[in-house]
Amino acid sequence: MQSNWMSFVEAVTNIVVGYAFAVLTQMIVFPLFGFHASLGENFLLAALFTGISLIRSFAIRRAFNGAWMARFHDRTRAH
Repeated sequence: MQSNWMSFVEAVTNIVVGYAFAVLTQMIVFPLFGFHASLGENFLLAALFTGISLIRSFAIRRAFNGAWMARFHDRTRAH
């Protein structure tokens, strides 16, 4: 079982690596589609996409947790 601290370290590492990959991907892919963004614009866009991804991930995790807890609660009430 992972400690809370290690879960936090893993989450931060995931965000940092994802952000770096987003910037790099944008710098490679955008010009292929005719979009030309400065380095600063790429950093800002990646930050926006990362923020949206965090919100999405949190919402999905809470929805799954809520569904799991409701299912668990229903099973324990049945017995």
